[in-house]
Amino acid sequence: MPELPEVETIRRDLEKKILNKKIVEVKVIKKKVIKEPDLSEFKKGLEGEKVKEILRKAKVLIFKLRDDKFLIVHLRISGWLLYGEEDPKARVVFKFSDGKFLNYMDPRLLGELRLRKDFKDLKFIKELGPEPFELKEEDFKKIVSSKKTKIKVLLMDQALISGIGNVYAQEALFRAKISPLRESNSLSSEEISFLFKSILEILKEAIKYRGSSVDTYRDIGGREGGMGQRLKVYGRQGEPCFVCKTPIRKITLGGRGTCFCPKCQK
Repeated sequence: MPELPEVETIRRDLEKKILNKKIVEVKVIKKKVIKEPDLSEFKKGLEGEKVKEILRKAKVLIFKLRDDKFLIVHLRISGWLLYGEEDPKARVVFKFSDGKFLNYMDPRLLGELRLRKDFKDLKFIKELGPEPFELKEEDFKKIVSSKKTKIKVLLMDQALISGIGNVYAQEALFRAKISPLRESNSLSSEEISFLFKSILEILKEAIKYRGSSVDTYRDIGGREGGMGQRLKVYGRQGEPCFVCKTPIRKITLGGRGTCFCPKCQK
């Protein structure tokens, strides 16, 4: 599933390719992914419009067309965007005035596309907490110390902190040497501070290396991200820890698989 670093990589790449270009045609191959408005209004509302700005809120891409018109793309688990030629496997295709295409790819049809007057009043947008980059360390400490829940589960709670995601929550906890099983309010001030710095570091590193292709994620050129080769615990169950050689353990927390080193992370 694309997380904050993957979606930010897409956003930055798209800024270089489609900003101020006009959408001349919209082809909808699988209407299931169009959530609002109806199909004819969706196409009519987009064709002839220029992309003025590309925003991101946590894991959601937002294309500003006018002050009162936004295309919202929620990639969810398997969605990604491919720029260049029209792709026969695309679910939705946007053709631009320069003859290039933006293909919405989604093999599992789990993503959502919406055309709305505003994106801020969407339920899943309103329920998002601040991103790590929007928080000060003291704000993060208050969130963590005030909750009695497993720290990994807390980091995955989008209402508290948005955008970290499963991959980078595991990696940040490993970097901070904190077990995902720890109760959040049991962490010392020093541990919380180290965890906050670890989260920011891992997200910045993942953006630098253009994300992790641990599932279907590709950048807009169809290339895999380079962060997958740098992950220390995610997906490495049974393999030796890079630090102490203890086998990486995998458990389930909050319904999500979680890998960690039982020796390094306390």
